[in-house]
Amino acid sequence: MDQVAKIDVAIGGMSCAACVRRVEEALSKIEGVLSASVNLATGKATLEVTEAFQEPKAKEIIEERGYQWLGIVSEKGEARSLVEELHEREKRWILTKLIIGGVITVLIHALSMSPLDRSFSELLQFFLAIPVIFWVGSSFLGGALKSLKKGSSDMNTLVSLGSLAAFGYSTSVTFFPSLYSNSLPGHGVYYDGAAMIVTLVLLGRFLEARTRERTSQAIRRLLNLKPSLATLVWPDGRTEEVLAERVRVGDHFIIRAGQRCPVDGIVIEGSSSVDESMLTGESLPQPKRTGDPVYAGTVNIEGALICKAIAPVGQTFLDHIVRLVEEAQGRKASIQRLADRVSSIFVPVVIVISLVTFLLWWHLSSDVSRSLMMFASVLVIACPCALGLATPTAIMVGTGIGAEEGILFKGGDVLELMGKIRTVVFDKTGTLTEGQPVVTDIVTRKGVSEKELLGYAASVEEGSLHPLASAILAKARELGVNFYKASDLSTRPGYGSTGIVKGSRVLVGSEVFIREEGISTEDWQVTARDLASSGKTLVFVAIEGEVSGILGCSDRPKLDAVKAISELKSMGIRVVMLTGDRFESARFIANHIGIDEVIAEVLPDEKAKIIENLRRDTGFPVAMVGDGINDAPALVSADVGIAIGTGTDIAIESGDVTLMSGRLSGVVAAFVLSRYSLRVIRQNLFWAFFYNVLSIPLAAGLFYPFFRIYLTPSWAAAAMAVSSVSVVANALRLRRIWNKWKRDRFKV
Repeated sequence: MDQVAKIDVAIGGMSCAACVRRVEEALSKIEGVLSASVNLATGKATLEVTEAFQEPKAKEIIEERGYQWLGIVSEKGEARSLVEELHEREKRWILTKLIIGGVITVLIHALSMSPLDRSFSELLQFFLAIPVIFWVGSSFLGGALKSLKKGSSDMNTLVSLGSLAAFGYSTSVTFFPSLYSNSLPGHGVYYDGAAMIVTLVLLGRFLEARTRERTSQAIRRLLNLKPSLATLVWPDGRTEEVLAERVRVGDHFIIRAGQRCPVDGIVIEGSSSVDESMLTGESLPQPKRTGDPVYAGTVNIEGALICKAIAPVGQTFLDHIVRLVEEAQGRKASIQRLADRVSSIFVPVVIVISLVTFLLWWHLSSDVSRSLMMFASVLVIACPCALGLATPTAIMVGTGIGAEEGILFKGGDVLELMGKIRTVVFDKTGTLTEGQPVVTDIVTRKGVSEKELLGYAASVEEGSLHPLASAILAKARELGVNFYKASDLSTRPGYGSTGIVKGSRVLVGSEVFIREEGISTEDWQVTARDLASSGKTLVFVAIEGEVSGILGCSDRPKLDAVKAISELKSMGIRVVMLTGDRFESARFIANHIGIDEVIAEVLPDEKAKIIENLRRDTGFPVAMVGDGINDAPALVSADVGIAIGTGTDIAIESGDVTLMSGRLSGVVAAFVLSRYSLRVIRQNLFWAFFYNVLSIPLAAGLFYPFFRIYLTPSWAAAAMAVSSVSVVANALRLRRIWNKWKRDRFKV
């Protein structure tokens, strides 16, 4: 089977949702392409390809469709910068044409109102309009011609037909005036309208490009966090400042106070605090000492750290995040796919409506001038630019905000789906709790001291990696307990361990383990029940065939758990705890943090089935919040899997949403952000549809017989441009809404 890879391709020349559809269809038919998703706002296509994919062939097909193949966007910064430069060059070229077109259009408009002889004025307007229509508007005409060759239509078709109709009619009036009547007062020729159509549509495209740039600021800010230089430390102690790209895996480098880390590494010498807020959203600096990881772009607060590089530029965790955000901005929400389907039939329908408008007005008024004006107005005002930008711009802003807050969405579809979630299922250990149990209770039989019991237990558990063993060892060290040499050690995973300590056989483990070894626990039932009822996990310690004591261990809830659960419930979200722990322990934690529903003593492979049952019972999608490692099956089976607190590649791959910090407030923030984003998307789509529903009848002249209201082609062009820019501006408003929520939440 061919190996499947995912690549991003920069595409130039796309201007509306119809362009997106056409490019997707073209890419999907290329040999070796399994799937294609095009984002109008970013100008990129995300492809899943096999080894059969050939870039030259793909480039040829895309350019045949009238678009620019700007190349594959690689992981390296140079390639991404090249694509940005190409887009910047395109924007500058549009601006040049816009300035020249604007000046000429103003001159044409001035001539149309000048006291010059009418025939002479119209002749001057004719010659001035030619460069505007055929040079300034060449991208529209070229795109329309190529679309025509392929038997399709798009925004270029509408703009070209509208401007050429106005220009063609005006030309015929100029050179053959006797053929026409001018029953519509004040309108003889429309050179100014034809020129203004091209100029205003180009202005709208330029403003869209400028405004869309702001939606990419999140990625640009992330990339700018990486320093360009690194200070290498050679074996002889020399230091050398080099370009960060020259750092290789295994190289040693130093990060001084105030400097950013150039690549991912492991601390091998020194201690400090590092600001990782750009990755995790966590404002407090994280302590770093020998063996701890450091990430590219993070800031060393104090002291100096000598580190060993583990990932070069282009393969760092920060690069991973940037790629994830870019992919998220390219994945379509279902609501966007609906808009794309509407757009695919919208342009042909508009052309039919404009032709019917022309024929109807010609039949009713016998006035070609008026009929042609209505025809051109319908074509121009119905351009589906706003429809194509409505969803991707909001998704770009939402995922960008999320990246800055340490909330990584895998796609626009995830951002949309989270807004519909009504049930959230939480794992307990490591998610709602710290995940690091501590010994809180030591109960011994008569004649055995606490330190003695801990000494025997710690001696058997020394070397074990089990969390409860670590808790016992930590408590023993805290109390200054002496460890003993243990022999004949054996472990039964998940149950307990045995060994010989000071000549005595010692068992440390669960009550089931102790019983199965033939040791009675009958005398300890009251103590065990009291400890378990308060949420403690019990570790029995038996010496020479008799239970000598019980250690009660507890995993503490995270500091922000109570507030996070309360906020989720206030949002109307049902909260459920799902855990493999004993019911008593789970119930104690749930009561403490405010969760009413608890499903406990569940094996990992049973969690997916419970998620499915909750989805079926409620009829709504279900989200699962886990640590991204041992909860992977449940995260995958949920409609939205939220991996929290690990900040590892495993977490990113397991969940649809990754929270880089371990704070539960990130879960609340993810839901709030998704709901705000979905609200903005719906507003954008409503106004885009509403605009066309209202404007097309207005441009077609349906209100003219009653209110004497109509739209000239130039005003139609202005209205179309304003609609596109307003949709993008509304998406950018999402950032203000988010900042206001943060201020209100933290009372800042």
